[in-house]
Amino acid sequence: MDAPRAARLAVAARPPGPRAPARFPFASSTAPRRAGWWWCLRDPRADSSGGGSTFPSPGRCTRLALAHRNRKSPAANLGLPPPRPPRSPAAGIGKVTGDGGCEGRPLVECAGDRPTQEPAGVVEEKASEMSSTVPKSSNIFWHDCGVGKADRQKLLKQKGCVVWITGLSGSGKSTLACTLGRELHTRGKLAYVLDGDNLRHGLNKDLGFKAEDRVENIRRVGEVAKLFADAGLVCIASLISPYRRDREACRALLSDGSFVEVFLNMSLELCEARDPKGLYKLARAGKIKGFTGIDDPYEAPLNCEIEIKEVDGVCPTPSDMAGQVVTYLEEKGFLHE
Repeated sequence: MDAPRAARLAVAARPPGPRAPARFPFASSTAPRRAGWWWCLRDPRADSSGGGSTFPSPGRCTRLALAHRNRKSPAANLGLPPPRPPRSPAAGIGKVTGDGGCEGRPLVECAGDRPTQEPAGVVEEKASEMSSTVPKSSNIFWHDCGVGKADRQKLLKQKGCVVWITGLSGSGKSTLACTLGRELHTRGKLAYVLDGDNLRHGLNKDLGFKAEDRVENIRRVGEVAKLFADAGLVCIASLISPYRRDREACRALLSDGSFVEVFLNMSLELCEARDPKGLYKLARAGKIKGFTGIDDPYEAPLNCEIEIKEVDGVCPTPSDMAGQVVTYLEEKGFLHE
């Protein structure tokens, strides 16, 4: 009898001992994976290697298929068509679906044995790009609620309005807006500031400074300001808003005379000398194109409610400017029921 056969017989003659725990390929993050295949404990089709079970796509596992059907994505939230079904393994990609694997493990796309899951930011960006193709709203109806603007104004003991502050960059719009908001707050009046730069960090972060983007920027702010005024607040909008037509469009949204336009009539020389953000310097150097007052026009208001001018080449103090606006609001009855 040869030595290898004798060794095998000796092993077979040993009494049975405790069985070693089963090892599955996915138990370790370092375990190799078959390219384009998923491991699943619950799939009855055993791998010929005696390890776990495999299937080429989520469609071969009932739990993964269910996750695939129920998966939510930014595109789905936008009302876009559902994603296309997964490609076959022959194409080299097993499409990812669901929030977790059969045993709670996260699912990722796989091209061969290399994960290709996209970061959340990329997915959101793609969904944002796709949202521009969504058709305009149709078959919609206005729904009135039992509590109206008059009820909210009675509760707040003030009247909602929009104070729209316009002027060149550096004219003091944001300073006036914040000072006015603080003054109203000390008087027990509820106000909220919509600052142009602040809104471009969120609501209008997808807009640039081209003419069409500026039009959309002002349109959005006008609609939001209208909602604040309808809620009974004194909404203080602080934007360059260089084009007269866009400001008049916002005025038209509030046909009850609750649009108060405040024009900070400061000269270009004064604003450029102050240049608090260093933007005029960049514009003069050609590093900023389409800058209002330099290579893009500013259209001064023709019928503003309040005009604040510089005195001997000096801008009035923030408290003096805020005092002018507060006096106007009091006279027009916005600060009492």
